[in-house]
Amino acid sequence: MFMPSDAIQVKLAGAAGTIVLNRPDHGNCLTRSMVRQLTEALDDLYQEKKVRAIIVTGAGKDFCRGSDLPEIKASAALPGAQGQWGEDAAELRDLLVRMLEITKPIIAAVNGSAYASGAALAAAADIVVAADSADWCLPEIRQGMVAGLAAPLVAFRAGAGHAAKLLLTGRPIGAEEALQLGLFHELTPFNAVWARAAEIAQQCAEGAPQALQLSKRLLYETLGEHLPSRLAAGAVMAATALTTDAAEEGIAAFLEQRPPRWP
Repeated sequence: MFMPSDAIQVKLAGAAGTIVLNRPDHGNCLTRSMVRQLTEALDDLYQEKKVRAIIVTGAGKDFCRGSDLPEIKASAALPGAQGQWGEDAAELRDLLVRMLEITKPIIAAVNGSAYASGAALAAAADIVVAADSADWCLPEIRQGMVAGLAAPLVAFRAGAGHAAKLLLTGRPIGAEEALQLGLFHELTPFNAVWARAAEIAQQCAEGAPQALQLSKRLLYETLGEHLPSRLAAGAVMAATALTTDAAEEGIAAFLEQRPPRWP
């Protein structure tokens, strides 16, 4: 059961249930508690009969700029850090798999930057509406980490070749390029992103519920049948990367706003 939280908000409007990532002063970066609350909120909206589609969006100017790096760095000094990182990666993996498994359409209303695990959230959604000012990036390689959970989803959406370039360069792309690659499905002005997502939710609601559910099962039990196992492998890679000296330096450099000095 989802418990009300300042960091994750749930709103109901018509046929849509909306989950808002609500840490705008921190780029809506995901803490480990937010990942758990987001999973709980998805399950609650899935059980709510009047909700026919689920929208995920961010408060303020960002969709989600990734995982909370200060929390990751702080956990490095604690006993059992490696086990914690493995657990964190597994919980994020479970969230993404749950997004694929839920048989209600999930619409990402990408109001701003979708980076790292934020890019993975968008790629796990069935439909992505983005602001024409939004950008998208897998920056992990520049921080000594691995985008293990985004990579399989991006390869599924955009193809392995595009995924390789985005994963290995870590360069940001704008909304138009993300649209061309199939990572975004349509663009709209910033102030209309949620409204357009709600329109699409209503369009989904006009279909027969059972047919809608079977259609989503068809997508992810046939075309995307290997995604859960690939996400499991990606979670292992992401957690392993955090144990390296490169990740320690990359995270420190990012937080200190300086170029990394790779070991």
